[in-house]
Amino acid sequence: MTATDLSLPPPAVAAPGDRRTPTRRAGSRGWRLVGYAALVLAAAGLLLPFYWMVVASLKTNNDVFTIPITWLPDPVVWRNYLDIWQRSDLTTWLGNTLLLSVAVTLLQVVTGSFAAYGFARVRFPGRNALFLAYVGTIAVPWQSYMIPQFILMSKLQLSNTLWSIVALQAFGAFGVFLMKQFYETIPEELSESARVDGLSEYGIYRRIMLPLSRPALASLALLTFVTTWNDYLGPLIYLRSPELRTIQLGLNTFISQYNAEYALIMTGSVLSVLPVAVIFLLGQRHFIEGIATTGLKG
Repeated sequence: MTATDLSLPPPAVAAPGDRRTPTRRAGSRGWRLVGYAALVLAAAGLLLPFYWMVVASLKTNNDVFTIPITWLPDPVVWRNYLDIWQRSDLTTWLGNTLLLSVAVTLLQVVTGSFAAYGFARVRFPGRNALFLAYVGTIAVPWQSYMIPQFILMSKLQLSNTLWSIVALQAFGAFGVFLMKQFYETIPEELSESARVDGLSEYGIYRRIMLPLSRPALASLALLTFVTTWNDYLGPLIYLRSPELRTIQLGLNTFISQYNAEYALIMTGSVLSVLPVAVIFLLGQRHFIEGIATTGLKG
């Protein structure tokens, strides 16, 4: 053996289980970068209208639709956020919307989780058929029973009151379905052990199922809050008095009165979206966890 042979490095040995060649690894890394770039572009495309809305709310009225588009306001008109409070009844609109959203969310979380526990853990005749019939109401369009519902609310003298929206949206089949799917991921042995120890079904629901289902409860609360906050057709039908208007109805009337005040219209849109965005950012971790684990058998 020569000295030249002794100076050669030993041949590279592939790690156990790693059969990919360097070229293949580089190719997979390149496709991963392409995927990330596509996701960034898609996110930018989704956020661009919201960014433009915020920028337009800080412009003068004449600068909103200038060509070419200015992506940074110059000058920044913070007074728009003061003017819209002075020209509209924004406090009442936001207060009514917040009251309805919080009340409906709390009721749907309580009723949905409680009914879901009965369908998931309590054995009774016709349980599966009743659950399918109840969940099947999700496929029924609201327009098909909108008129009978309005007549019922009128007979109960709840029309033109906030109670009509609360009564109509206090129960939801989607919430029952979501919570039932999550409850079925919780081992049955926990409930059986609690029954052996003498805990009632109400105690099992309150002390075991609810604490373990926080991600699903957060998901249901977030979805219900956003849906109620953005609801337009329900308040349009049942809330006719000006002092009962929600933010969606109020902005519609504001646009009809100030249809040329584009900067103020954008300001009102920002104020209507801001609470939902803040709540989603605060609860996104629980929301993603609840959606990811719902329906998985554990």
